[in-house]
Amino acid sequence: MSQVTMTVNGKTATGDVEGRTLLVHFLRDQLQLTGTHVGCDTSQCGACVVHVDGKAVKSCTMLALEAEGASVETIEAQAAADGTLNTVQQAFQDYHGLQCGFCTPGMVMSATALLKENPKPTEAEIRHHLEGNICRCTGYHNIVKSIMAASGQDVSNIAAEVAAE
Repeated sequence: MSQVTMTVNGKTATGDVEGRTLLVHFLRDQLQLTGTHVGCDTSQCGACVVHVDGKAVKSCTMLALEAEGASVETIEAQAAADGTLNTVQQAFQDYHGLQCGFCTPGMVMSATALLKENPKPTEAEIRHHLEGNICRCTGYHNIVKSIMAASGQDVSNIAAEVAAE
């Protein structure tokens, strides 16, 4: 066992981990931050996205020990202390960017990172950025619309997605 110390959501977190412990398991199992989801264990789905030193990272692909000394932010840090949703979270709610909610934490974390890098992304840029996040419920249309709305862009002319006949 090795000891790891990092800043998680603004607070120092220390724990004993095996060398093979993934960051996602440290966050969920030791720190009880269960908003970061484990969806596939193969880095394919993006449900485990967190920010490490300001960069979006799939926490199932990173060992906890690799985060030694890092600043880690999870979905739990996105809303204000009083529970007020941040801009991206509120847009997901307002524009129906979620259904079952399983992928939502990873989508919100990915979207937040995108908007930090690119404050006014196009629909194509959003879709490209989300290629590493899988949603099995929404078909992505309202997720993209939510992210565009969170960026302050007008989404009133974006029609609902129509199924192909």
